[in-house]
Amino acid sequence: MVQPTDDVFIGLPQPDKFETVLTGQYFEAMDNFVRTFAFRPDDTFVFLADRKLDPRVIHAICGLARSRGIKPTVIVADNSQATEVPEELRPLVETATFVVSSWFCSIIDPFCIRMRNEKGQRWVKITYFRDLDLLKTQQARFPIDIVGEIIRQTADMFPKGQDFDLKFGDKRGTDLTIKYTAEMRENLLGSNRWRGQMAADEPGCYVHYLPCHGPNVYDRTSVNNDDSVEVDTNGVVVPYWAVGFEKPFENPPQVVFKDDRIVEVNGDSEEAVILRDMLVGGQLIELGCGFNPKAPRHTVYPAGSNSIGALHFGIDLAKPNDYIRRMMPEWEEPPVHMDLISFDSTVTAGNTTLIDEGFLKALDAPSVVEMASQFGDPVDLLQNWPD
Repeated sequence: MVQPTDDVFIGLPQPDKFETVLTGQYFEAMDNFVRTFAFRPDDTFVFLADRKLDPRVIHAICGLARSRGIKPTVIVADNSQATEVPEELRPLVETATFVVSSWFCSIIDPFCIRMRNEKGQRWVKITYFRDLDLLKTQQARFPIDIVGEIIRQTADMFPKGQDFDLKFGDKRGTDLTIKYTAEMRENLLGSNRWRGQMAADEPGCYVHYLPCHGPNVYDRTSVNNDDSVEVDTNGVVVPYWAVGFEKPFENPPQVVFKDDRIVEVNGDSEEAVILRDMLVGGQLIELGCGFNPKAPRHTVYPAGSNSIGALHFGIDLAKPNDYIRRMMPEWEEPPVHMDLISFDSTVTAGNTTLIDEGFLKALDAPSVVEMASQFGDPVDLLQNWPD
């Protein structure tokens, strides 16, 4: 008897192929798209794009703006790695009420921060919308209302009115503690992102599309982006993977933090040698969590997985790194940043568990389950994570 080949075994449902079904799914994604890019007829719209961004993405977003009577201004840079908006472009950006950006500087440049805080500019960052065909994916059509509720329920788990330890652990040996003050908590969770506001419809907002990259369980907004503040961050992170490496680590290195800086990277593997040269002297500036149950779990390029409960430890480096330049010469981020990845972390805030071995506990919140039930089977929507 001839042994059957693997491709003849069909024991699970196959991907939808009917045009009718695919059309309906596409318009589910389109609803998220239109709601996120919440243009108003009186907006002045500036688009900070780059040479490698899918031109269809530019035309789709600009087309939506034109449908509201807005004339877009599009600036196309050679790449998206800028760490600040060039001086000569700032007067033009200042005229905007609505900014869409693929540029790295969007979240960290003091100028961009000031434009949101003082002028009330509404920003959408499109790190994960560089190809229009992404509108055909599960993550694009997953209801943004559910994502927002998952985020709000996670925010509610942070202890209120007290100092606490934010602790990270996993089976590889990670043991990291960030000392949070009550004020740091309020600063972090006061953003539109942590309030689960998924649309760019309120003054000063900063939104990610596709939904969503972060928000972060820690970042420098917790200390009002004050570079002089040293956050009590100590311990060791043993990452499962990192952006810029083809596969997960077979012998994960130990990344040691002391007083808000990386002081050593232990290990004898090739990856440990590379990361030792790269990371020592670097600072943890963001610790992002995924909140979209339908984001592909093991896609970590370009800036970490957006899958529910996945973490990325975003580190700003002491100097530009040649390994990044060689492996990712046209990376969407500059060669002074690195994201370490974990899919199986346990995270506690005080006595409350936020994530249990990669499972975001907010998925069990009654309000999340109830909302998911309005859109379909909550088990499928919340716990059936694509690879």
